[in-house]
Amino acid sequence: MPTTFIIGHTKPDTDAVVAPMALAYLYRELPGDQYPNPIAAISEELNPETTAIFAKFGVEAPRIISADDVNADDRVILVDHNEESQRLPGLNQENIYEILDHHKANLNLPSPIAMTFLPWGSSSTIVYHLMKLHGVNPEKTLAALMLAAILSDTVGYKSATTTEMDREAGSALAEIAEITDVEAYTLEIFKAKSDVSKLTDEQIVKNDYKVFDFAKKTMINQVETVEQDYFLSDTKKADLLKAMEAVKAELGVDLIFTAITDVLQVNTKLLILSDAEREVAEKAFGGTTANQVLDIGPLMSRKKEIAPPIEKALA
Repeated sequence: MPTTFIIGHTKPDTDAVVAPMALAYLYRELPGDQYPNPIAAISEELNPETTAIFAKFGVEAPRIISADDVNADDRVILVDHNEESQRLPGLNQENIYEILDHHKANLNLPSPIAMTFLPWGSSSTIVYHLMKLHGVNPEKTLAALMLAAILSDTVGYKSATTTEMDREAGSALAEIAEITDVEAYTLEIFKAKSDVSKLTDEQIVKNDYKVFDFAKKTMINQVETVEQDYFLSDTKKADLLKAMEAVKAELGVDLIFTAITDVLQVNTKLLILSDAEREVAEKAFGGTTANQVLDIGPLMSRKKEIAPPIEKALA
């Protein structure tokens, strides 16, 4: 029997893990055999935030798969991404059956497929919307995970990507999950996101990154934290810049940025590796780089507020 693998992007964040789990849950509840044996999967280990959330609720992580696990007759549903650079490495695009995403579309497939793209703050919001359309409710623990994914992706509803649909979905999921203090739950998620004590500097630089195919291949990593000053201290900053140089060479990108986003103060500062990055960043956001740091103000969303100006500056 073929399998329907439902998988998020590489270097998965919480939404890229939870939304596939929620979609697999929904498809198991639907009648018919359009989605045979739906299984949520991931391509890499969980990050610290997702690990902490799963530990809180005693949930096992989805199975890690490679392209070799996908047989010719299996179906793959991409969630929370669509670009080839963010897909499971080596995946045969002939296996891609469907896409559900909240990012800008950038793909070229050999044949038409079903695609759901909605401009909301989280892919888990889209899945909850589909659940409502089909009269399906997530069970309590899954609802708590979906709420965590929405809060993480929208930075506690502070990100510019946040929509009323995210707030409505979050409110409904909180009720199902019996989470009465959403602010405390959000702070708990932020603290887990900020815990990089077990990560090397290179792992921090690659903890939540995406590579964009702009005019110059550009990697943007984002560290969402409640301790921005720690990452910008002279010693830690020097270590991170050294790690950025190594990662830039490893990934073969033209430009690399690390955004240090303070989720409580609503502020982002970019670490600027070299003159190449400085010229692009200052053109994109204005301001002047000081000691290899550029303050870009209250911009928090990589998708909506950070990547687009960089793409425009490179155009």
